Amino acid sequence: MAFLMATVAFGQNAVYELRTYTTPDGKLDALIARFRDHTVRIFNKHEMESVGYWVPQDKKNTLIYVLKHPSKQLAEKHWADFQNDPEWKKVAAETEANGKIVDKVERVWMDPTDFSKLK
Repeated sequence: MAFLMATVAFGQNAVYELRTYTTPDGKLDALIARFRDHTVRIFNKHEMESVGYWVPQDKKNTLIYVLKHPSKQLAEKHWADFQNDPEWKKVAAETEANGKIVDKVERVWMDPTDFSKLK
């Protein structure tokens, strides 16, 4: 199955995924800690390449990040694998034991322009 997915993705340009997470008041530090201590490592396990993570200067309850995927089809597969990962489920449950740390998730799929440094 992995070979088939790789064959489908071969020759396609990478796709970038912009994600914006909004947290309840006072929960941004907990979300950042979860990413730093767990999420990025689990992303890597599922071939989800982190490009960067940002906190806007004017929004104190927001985390923005970009992932790079070989294709949108593989991105969807990697997300499904990530969400079903027992380690992720354990981390999510533990970090939300005292309440949700994410109120809203926004996702944008992006293709690089021909003059972009990112391809």
